[in-house]
Amino acid sequence: MTIKQGQSSQNLLWVFPKEDTNLIKSFVAEFNIHHVMAQVLISRGYRKKQDVHQFLYAKLLYLHPPNLLLDIDKAVTRIYAALKAKERIIVVGDNDVDGMTGTALLVDFLRTLGVKAYYYIPHRRLSRDEILSDACDYAVKQDCTLLITVDCGVTEGPQTKKLAEANIDLIITDHHEPTEKIANCIATLNPKLFNSTYPNRDLTGVGVAFKLAHALINHLVIIGDVQADLIDLKRYLDLVALGTIADMGALTGENRILVKYGLQHLKKTHRIGLLKLIHVSEVNPEEITTIDVASKIAPRLNSLGRIGDPLKGVELLLLRDVQEAESLANELDVMNQERQKIERRDSEDLENYLLEHPEIFDHKAIFLSSETWHPGIIAILTARLSKLYNRPTVIITSDETASKGSIRTITEFPVLSTLKENADLLLSYGGHDYAAGFTIDPKNIPTFRERFVFAVNTKLKEQDILPKLRLDAEVSFKDLTFEFLESLSLLEPYGMENPKVILYAVAKQVLPPKIIGRKNLKLSLEENDRFLEGIGFNMGHRKSTLMRKDLNLRIAFSPQVNVYLNKSSIQLQIIDFQILPENEEENSIELISKTIPV
Repeated sequence: MTIKQGQSSQNLLWVFPKEDTNLIKSFVAEFNIHHVMAQVLISRGYRKKQDVHQFLYAKLLYLHPPNLLLDIDKAVTRIYAALKAKERIIVVGDNDVDGMTGTALLVDFLRTLGVKAYYYIPHRRLSRDEILSDACDYAVKQDCTLLITVDCGVTEGPQTKKLAEANIDLIITDHHEPTEKIANCIATLNPKLFNSTYPNRDLTGVGVAFKLAHALINHLVIIGDVQADLIDLKRYLDLVALGTIADMGALTGENRILVKYGLQHLKKTHRIGLLKLIHVSEVNPEEITTIDVASKIAPRLNSLGRIGDPLKGVELLLLRDVQEAESLANELDVMNQERQKIERRDSEDLENYLLEHPEIFDHKAIFLSSETWHPGIIAILTARLSKLYNRPTVIITSDETASKGSIRTITEFPVLSTLKENADLLLSYGGHDYAAGFTIDPKNIPTFRERFVFAVNTKLKEQDILPKLRLDAEVSFKDLTFEFLESLSLLEPYGMENPKVILYAVAKQVLPPKIIGRKNLKLSLEENDRFLEGIGFNMGHRKSTLMRKDLNLRIAFSPQVNVYLNKSSIQLQIIDFQILPENEEENSIELISKTIPV
């Protein structure tokens, strides 16, 4: 395959799709889809017709049976015994949105069955090795005899002894990578267990909680204790969607089905607190998208875990009183504003530090530590830096309890194996291969920095840390019709591992570029006598590179429908562009950027 030589002033490595003409024809014939849509599916790794069908026409029917999770029969048996004996149950969740939604789901579900259910969410000041211990004290006060975790517990094995001594049985539901065998545990539900054969390793914490509820209701129906239509599990999908999106769960396979239908239920949710939260987030519930959840709703809940009391997040999701819900939703909004102030303050401090220490970028890893950055904010800062510079990034800060660290990384460097290799330096750690956290004794930070940076420098090549723009398909302007754009909706909902479609085309700039809204770049483009406008958000600084007549551009964009004065038109949201040389037709070169894996 050959492409034309071009240059991007954003230093992005364009990753072009690998084409398969025969497979394109096969998908077009089988599913009656546009050939560009077929190429998009191929670019995203789909090769089998069955997989394409399940992706395009995802249904709840395609969810995996919950009994495929290891130990779930043991968990159901113990919860059923508690139900019959009228035992009190406490649900303990992590202090992020995934943990809050999963906790609210199980508590709501258990209360619907008549269980006296309590909930506990640890404050951010508690270290990992204190969570179950502190929850145990609360469980004893409430006379609970069964504790169920949500989105936590799989790395807290040493704490279970205290629960056993208090005669409190333990069921763990989690989705983080396990580090050791959990003792004194009735059941451990986790798709990432070493011997797990569950088909979806990407379930989030709330997803595992939903599976437990599903398995329990199946059991109750089978034995005749509950009628099949008495409890509708679909009413919990709004919480599943909220938690899965917030935790950046992969929106492929089963997760995509849960979020797709969960968004439908989120649009008509009857949870008073959630409705009030959607309102203060200035989101139209009837048009809610994954972007709305990730950028507006989830941050307000997450602000509680970062700088406030995360217990209020579960309380909001369970509230039935309108006035209380409105008051608490407004409190979350204020808390989020405070979080934004702290984030801006620490972001500026961090940016200044990077400007003063350019030698940091001599390495392929970014490793920063400070005693002033807020511990509730470092996860945000770490994610931002890792994405901006496309490098594994560690940020450590200290509070009154310990030094806490956050890690975000790139596809080429999964991080958990490195944390395991350095466990001798860490007090605790946990998370995922691409997002993890840890606590560390301050005196061990220099050694950990040296080891971590060395591991990254050794494994990664220079090309690995180049920011990449992965393209789905080449397209002609004539194919960009309203009907085609409507067909792209079959790929939604967009999110992690299922991003918005990015197409590319070669077009001529027919009018000088304009600046609109101070920072945005407006392009007038033509290809084969079809004229379209392109908008490059925050690209105004690139106008000077386009101040020549009849420029040929290779543009990367997402097509969208723009409505102005009640008139709809097709517009291109420009992601990046390359300026092609005038004799572009004579300067074909072999594609040197790697293609997307197939």
